[in-house]
Amino acid sequence: MVEHIERQTKQKDAIRAALADCDEFISAQDLHRRLEDSGLRIGLATVYRQLNALADSGAADTIRLDGQQLFRLCGDDGHHHHLVCRKCGRTVEIDPPSEAWLRKVAEGHGFTVESHTLEVFGLCPECQQTQRSSAPGL
Repeated sequence: MVEHIERQTKQKDAIRAALADCDEFISAQDLHRRLEDSGLRIGLATVYRQLNALADSGAADTIRLDGQQLFRLCGDDGHHHHLVCRKCGRTVEIDPPSEAWLRKVAEGHGFTVESHTLEVFGLCPECQQTQRSSAPGL
């Protein structure tokens, strides 16, 4: 059996480091722009490839928000879920629902549970405040 050894490259290291510097989810395009602004010459396709490889390996989380795929480096704390602000992208890790609850809901619909993801989207407190203060008549 041939073992696949992944090469470590300067670009791969730069992408991972730039993603580690992001506290919130970020798009491949925005990460690419940050990398180029820092002086690194790198193709957008390379950024996409590396971000998807990180997500496939479980090293990065990925979500879809407003039709766009976003990425975030995972912590070392195992299985987790997120609250995500639809306006500013602020992200908070939350505890997952219990496995018993998931199985009960699935079984109630005739399903079995093989895996799950849970992302909750809404507005963070700051964006709620901004929205309230910019509403007409206030």
